[in-house]
Amino acid sequence: MINPNKPFNIHDYIEIFLRRIWYIIIPIIVVMTGAILYAYSSPKLYRASTLILITPQKVPEAFVRPTVTSTVGERLQSIGQEIMSRTRLEQTISELGLYREEARSSSLEGIVELMRKDIQIEIRREGYFRISYIGKDPKVVAVVANKLASLFIEENLKVREQQAQGTSEFLSTELVATKAKLEEQEKVVARFKRQFMGELPEQRDANLRILEQLQLQYQRVSDSLRAAQDRKLFIQKQLSDLKLAVASEDSAKGKSSPVGRKSYEEIQVEQLRNQLFDLRIKYTEKHPDNLIVRKKIAELEVEIEKAKLEKEEGLKIEEKTLSIDPRYNEIEDRLMLTEREIGRLKEEDAKIRAQMEKYSERVEKTFGRELEITNLTRDYQNAKETYESLLRKSQEAQQAENLERRQKGEQFKVIDSARTPGMPFKPDIPKIFLFGLLLGLGSGFGLAFFREQMDRSFRDAEDLEATLGLKVIANIPKVEKKAA
Repeated sequence: MINPNKPFNIHDYIEIFLRRIWYIIIPIIVVMTGAILYAYSSPKLYRASTLILITPQKVPEAFVRPTVTSTVGERLQSIGQEIMSRTRLEQTISELGLYREEARSSSLEGIVELMRKDIQIEIRREGYFRISYIGKDPKVVAVVANKLASLFIEENLKVREQQAQGTSEFLSTELVATKAKLEEQEKVVARFKRQFMGELPEQRDANLRILEQLQLQYQRVSDSLRAAQDRKLFIQKQLSDLKLAVASEDSAKGKSSPVGRKSYEEIQVEQLRNQLFDLRIKYTEKHPDNLIVRKKIAELEVEIEKAKLEKEEGLKIEEKTLSIDPRYNEIEDRLMLTEREIGRLKEEDAKIRAQMEKYSERVEKTFGRELEITNLTRDYQNAKETYESLLRKSQEAQQAENLERRQKGEQFKVIDSARTPGMPFKPDIPKIFLFGLLLGLGSGFGLAFFREQMDRSFRDAEDLEATLGLKVIANIPKVEKKAA
């Protein structure tokens, strides 16, 4: 093009199109011919798809909580890896007789890898996913797509049941171990309570109340004992006064009392014994002075014995005399009853004091036992809470396992099974034709534009003026011959 700054109108474009029409038509024909040859010479591939619905759990989760908590994507990825494993694909290939032509020139590993590329899993939206299979035979691809869908459904049920069963078994094992630990803690706590019965913190208030009652009872017994002892002294004084009165009457009648004589002889014996002790220090046992003193002591002891006999006879006579007096018998009976009461009160006093010491010791030990029982109870409570939690989870896991066994949990359901495709998936002939047409048009117009830009011919006066720099005076139009 000689003058690139020249303005163009519609007539100019039509003129260029007509002048370069073969530059446009020939590329279009060539490209379209290649597209047609490619479309009809390429191997035809068919695709069959199965749409699967993920149905929710039939029993509300408020009643039975599922043990499978993974998302649909994670579970599909896991199941897909299982289905896409070499063992499962080899089994499917052998069962359906797939890739027979490829098996002649490729190994089994290559065929398995080829089938993996032909399988597509698409999660369209939440709750749905599609399994597609691509192959050369439209009937086979539909069968394989339905087979893969059934494998996904079976594997999903198997995985959910295994996971529920594994969870239930794990919780059952943990529950047995925790129950044994809890029973051991219960035995420890029970053994502690039996060993320190009465010293436990919950018995502190009862011990304090019993101790208060014992103190009040001890006070009453002490008061009663003092009153009985005072009464005994009073009764003894009455007996003494009565005996003095009888003794005074006997003295008035001329009877002598052996009490003073006996006391004098006993004093002499004590003095002689002290003298004998001093003589033994100075002299030997056979010294005359020692023998004389021992003889006097022996004589005085004989007299003392006689005096005792006389005193006993006098006392018997006195008691016989007093026993005749009814007042003496009455006072003596009162004294005997009082002494019995004092003995009983002393025994009761000793028992109460022992009980008070026992309960005081229990109250004092309660604080130490409280710390020990707190530690034991804390361990027991922790074990109990763990056991109750595991028991609840084990029951829920058992319910979830029963739910999966009865196929009441989340499931995969085919809502649109694969059908035999009527048209090939590849090559897509309309797309190839459209692409060939666009490519031919682009190539033709591009070639025409390039040829027009490279053309240096003069087409009008403006081209001549731009090239020569001369003003064109006249322009002779093109004369075309008309047909006769």
